[in-house]
Amino acid sequence: MKLLVTGIAGFIGSHVGERLVRRGDTVVGLDNFDPFYDRAIKERNLAFLREHAEVLEGDVTDRACLDRLLARGGFDAVVHLAALAGVRPSLRAPWRYNLVNVVGTSHVAESMLAHGVGRLVFASSSSVYGNNTLVPYEESQRVDAPASPYAVSKRAGELLLDTMTALFGLTATCLRYFTVYGPRQRPEMAIHKFARLILRGEPVTVYGDGTSSRDYTYVDDIVDGTVAALDRAPSGFSIFNLGGTRPVALAELVARVGKALHVEPSLVHEPSQPGDVAHTWANTARAERELGYVPQVGLEEGLARFAEWLRRDEAAQDPPR
Repeated sequence: MKLLVTGIAGFIGSHVGERLVRRGDTVVGLDNFDPFYDRAIKERNLAFLREHAEVLEGDVTDRACLDRLLARGGFDAVVHLAALAGVRPSLRAPWRYNLVNVVGTSHVAESMLAHGVGRLVFASSSSVYGNNTLVPYEESQRVDAPASPYAVSKRAGELLLDTMTALFGLTATCLRYFTVYGPRQRPEMAIHKFARLILRGEPVTVYGDGTSSRDYTYVDDIVDGTVAALDRAPSGFSIFNLGGTRPVALAELVARVGKALHVEPSLVHEPSQPGDVAHTWANTARAERELGYVPQVGLEEGLARFAEWLRRDEAAQDPPR
């Protein structure tokens, strides 16, 4: 297949792009290198893809850019991963999250329709479930009370694609990712941030009493599910949870990160933060049934892999003199 992958320089995007290239697909990647974090990190993410795929700089909020790209023809599908991410940062700039995550998604879908590309895989988020107390979360649950502007933007993207599918015949598959971690994880995300603090001997700030929990999902499992959605998702509109299916409390997570690094962590407790939800937990029965999705990497193994990558990455950035 010939595929456009938006957000290809990011954590998940670079992993998805590599998997697609390695299996023989033709990949064109698009990224705007947003300064949310250092461009040098994103360039390291692209080390393999710069040699084996076409990587272009451009923005999904620029409809003309998308039209020029898709007008080349021959694209079979788009994997739309480009987004402004993060719950807490979205509280400071809701308008930007709406612009990139909603308007940008609309531009992608409209440009696809204009140029005859009929299949879209869209990265949504477990954040759309808000503080729903009915766990594990199922795709059929009501999701009308998101707890942050980021969650609102992802739910709005789902609703937009549902409508465009019904009106214009687009096939859109929305994947609700649950707390993805692994090599190349964004530096502000919990596991990555905690690990670097622990290695430096600094305390880890835990918001709340440590009992909040997340369904941590290793990036290779997310890539498996994303590629399966390209290959196996039904026509029309569909939503799938992609999670690890085993939620872990925050305090336990910090302890397990320390164990993977062979360093005892210390904790500092602060009040819970606005926009954070108490728990996430994925019911993946639908993805298992329709996509063949079964997560393979448990938290202990995943953290060990992450710790190994982190030490290599730190050594590469600070070589011995």
